[in-house]
Amino acid sequence: PSGHAGGKILGVLALFLVMVWYSIYREDRYIQLFYFPVQENNKTTCPLGEVEKKAAQLIGNYTRDHPLFLQLKDYFWVKTPSLYELPYGTKGSEDVLLRLLSITHYSLPESVQSLKCRRCAVVGNGHRLRNSSMGDTINTYDVVIRLNNAPVHGYEQDVGSKTTMRLFYPESAHFDPRTENNPDTLLVLVPFKPMDFQWMEAILNDKKRVRKGFWKQPPLIWDANPEQVRILNPYYMEVTAAKLLNLPMKQPRKVKQKPTTGLLAITLALHFCDLVHIAGFGYPDSANKKQTIHYYEQITLKSMAASEHNVSHEAVAIKRMLELGLVKNLTYF
Repeated sequence: PSGHAGGKILGVLALFLVMVWYSIYREDRYIQLFYFPVQENNKTTCPLGEVEKKAAQLIGNYTRDHPLFLQLKDYFWVKTPSLYELPYGTKGSEDVLLRLLSITHYSLPESVQSLKCRRCAVVGNGHRLRNSSMGDTINTYDVVIRLNNAPVHGYEQDVGSKTTMRLFYPESAHFDPRTENNPDTLLVLVPFKPMDFQWMEAILNDKKRVRKGFWKQPPLIWDANPEQVRILNPYYMEVTAAKLLNLPMKQPRKVKQKPTTGLLAITLALHFCDLVHIAGFGYPDSANKKQTIHYYEQITLKSMAASEHNVSHEAVAIKRMLELGLVKNLTYF
């Protein structure tokens, strides 16, 4: 009988080991699907044309013909006025926009313009970057895009220190443009409403500050070099909303859904990079209300409840990109 018991124990043990192996195997398969440890030699080959080919499968009428940033000359002789109001177009905001575009620039830095291959990292603000030691890897990309007020100073080991572009809007501009960026970082305004143009113009021309019309008070002092400021073309917000999230362009006042700056940044990268890797994307599981959502502050998923973002909807869009191999992930999603 003791041999019999021993056999039973061995059988259970064998079964247990098979289960462990299987769960590790499945986990591995899953991680392989959505997690690509990027080889250090991401400098050697350039997958030219790959992003365009795959993006066209996901984005109807995909084209790279639209400028990244708005420029003055497009507004003086407007042949095709914008169809939509902000955030999807400039209809109705032309006057203040003209004033703003006359003091900002629209070109890409020569260092980016002249690249034979644009390898881009879009760095999200997710909690997954904390203690990730991804900093050195992120710094190896030609173009590093960051979002809103995400700090670099003091977090270099996890998030790197290189910033080619920082996308922001007035309410998220609470960062020091000089200490949190490089001298040549482009500060890219993402306009959600006409007031955003007014705020930016008042700051750069040092006019009386606009205080009303924001869901959170934007900075009154913002020490940026106007030559580094760019205005994002609302076309990219339109593509993100209409093509990736299937949102109606004309929404009733009550349901205001807008893409996050993060998804917008990925869309932008898909229209101008030859390789797009993302890091720090993904929100905690919705059941996990206490988990912080950003790598640098203590706010939790609960604080997102009132926002106009549908994060689960966006997660599906990003998963699709990962499955198509259109973007690759540096942190798990």
